[in-house]
Amino acid sequence: MLRGDLVTATATADPTTTTVARDFTDFRTVVSQSFVPLHVTSEHRDHFRGRIRSCGADDVQLTEVTASAHVVERTPELIARADRHYYKLSLILSGTGLLVQDNREAMLRPGDVALYDTHRPYTLAFEEDFRTLVVMFPQRLIDLPRDLVGQLTAVPMSGKRGMGNVVVPFLAQLGSNLDQLGGPAGVRLAHTAVDLLATLFASELDLARSTAGPHHELMRRVLAYIDTNLSSTDLGPAQIAAEHYISTRHLHGLFHEQGTTVSSWIRTRRLEHCRRELLDPVHTSRPVAAIAAKWGFVDAPHFSRVFKTEFGCSPSELRRGLTVSDRLLPPSA
Repeated sequence: MLRGDLVTATATADPTTTTVARDFTDFRTVVSQSFVPLHVTSEHRDHFRGRIRSCGADDVQLTEVTASAHVVERTPELIARADRHYYKLSLILSGTGLLVQDNREAMLRPGDVALYDTHRPYTLAFEEDFRTLVVMFPQRLIDLPRDLVGQLTAVPMSGKRGMGNVVVPFLAQLGSNLDQLGGPAGVRLAHTAVDLLATLFASELDLARSTAGPHHELMRRVLAYIDTNLSSTDLGPAQIAAEHYISTRHLHGLFHEQGTTVSSWIRTRRLEHCRRELLDPVHTSRPVAAIAAKWGFVDAPHFSRVFKTEFGCSPSELRRGLTVSDRLLPPSA
């Protein structure tokens, strides 16, 4: 498709979408369309160049951006128009970037990654030509409480040490092979990337646990226990509290601090596992009821109702959607 100086191409055999903008106004438009609505400015409008290449699976989107110097801002006014909560993570491939969110600043250099929350104001500034890989995904995909993850926004994480030395090369390789997200293994690849990011975040939080709050270690163990026992129909506050030698009141207090409840957390984690398996071609022949039962939903009608409430479609509708396109791209937030 050709519109003005904006060229968007999607080859039949290539599931990726590539947009080349030779005009700043067009670039500003496509940036908001590719991610979430953003305010974009540049002091180099007359000689601006930009290229965006993107592909996604399920609700996970990877986008490579190559562009001239500019600044993007997520303002309170733009946030007020959105009802979906996403995280974005930028991996700087060349050039530098400055991320500002939650009264923190992260100067990012090649190999560095940083997290930001699209439901809170942020600024990302590039003072020179750059190339970056952006991973955008719903916050519900991360099995860590939001307030803990919130401690990592605008915190630079190096790809040259610790867990970063494992996760960042994987992201870079996936970014170089974006078309794989549109293939049969796309959903697995996308969620593997998010799971690795969750592991990276948990590692960073463990390193900073002295400032993460007195209940951090207990909460970490509770969440790990829940994830390990999601398939158990007996999983509930009493069992979890007894396993960790605390009262149910204390347990409920821990989750209240995170803005959620024990039952809501368990239900959300179970639903997410069901969603993943319903989207995975490996499980196409497996009955929906069997997948639900595997993750603790023994009442099929109840499962269908809560699934539709959470995701906006029934389990069978989601599965039929997979057979049509084999991949789902996240809607704008």
